[in-house]
Amino acid sequence: MAKTGLVDTHAHFLFDEYVTAAQQAGHVVPDRMPGWPTWSAEEHIALMDEAGVERAVLSLSSPGVTFGGPGERAALARAVNEFGAAQVKAHPARFGFFASLPMPYADEAVEEARHALDVLGASGFCLMSNANGVYLGDERFERLWALLDEREAVVFIHPTAPANAELVSPDRPYPMIEFIFDEARTVVDLLFADVLTRFPRIRFVISHSGGALPVLLERIDLFFSTPAMGGDASRDGRIRELVGGLWFDCAGTPLPFGLPALARVVGHERLLYGSDYCFTPPPAVLRQVRGLADDNSDPRWLELMAANAGRLFGSSDAAA
Repeated sequence: MAKTGLVDTHAHFLFDEYVTAAQQAGHVVPDRMPGWPTWSAEEHIALMDEAGVERAVLSLSSPGVTFGGPGERAALARAVNEFGAAQVKAHPARFGFFASLPMPYADEAVEEARHALDVLGASGFCLMSNANGVYLGDERFERLWALLDEREAVVFIHPTAPANAELVSPDRPYPMIEFIFDEARTVVDLLFADVLTRFPRIRFVISHSGGALPVLLERIDLFFSTPAMGGDASRDGRIRELVGGLWFDCAGTPLPFGLPALARVVGHERLLYGSDYCFTPPPAVLRQVRGLADDNSDPRWLELMAANAGRLFGSSDAAA
């Protein structure tokens, strides 16, 4: 296809071994959705061609590899990452992949991160917003953040259900509301643990136009920087700077509200394209990309997102 520069940073793959492991662990369907979709490289590439997407960076969706003990999670993460690397090897012009890590087990996660970067050639990492209720600001992840900061890694944060989701969202699909708030919750955790300040070279990508984060940011800032609210006065005025240093994809329903609201908060320089395929079916992917293409915003969304992906990865080829 003609080079468009458009990179899908929120694109998922599945394969039989992973789905079987998830179902055996109790995830008969993912997050109360109707069922597990299917994925093939050929069908994905055909959709990319139709949508005008030059490259996709593949990753696991929720629940990721957050089931089983540390050894089981490490083995499953290795199988997932080897599958992702094989897709890149077979289609180097079209795919990169974000490696999964066996969170919240820090030693195993550090070992797999090194292997993914040094042996498998991962484009970065996909982490769930929490791992069995452990959020990303938890102190046990210090060694992992230090490694990823040293390597200037891209870390794509995908939402998952909170630990008490069955209590607060009875009989409803978790992606409807719980994912959107858990995305904001884990960013708040990173902010209050000063991870974004202490490890500034990690390039975090937040999905779904930031979830609930843009509309909650001023409220969060009250607690982040106001001593009377339990915050730290040294952080005064920093929250917009820190959140503005994150990257955001537009997967889901970016228009007419989510993406413009996010852009008003963080600007346009770190906005990225995301389809959420294969969990979003092809007709919905095409409707979303047509909506972005047809919107009369200035700058044009897809041109902007293609240019931003080039800056994030160095070039479109660097996503391989």
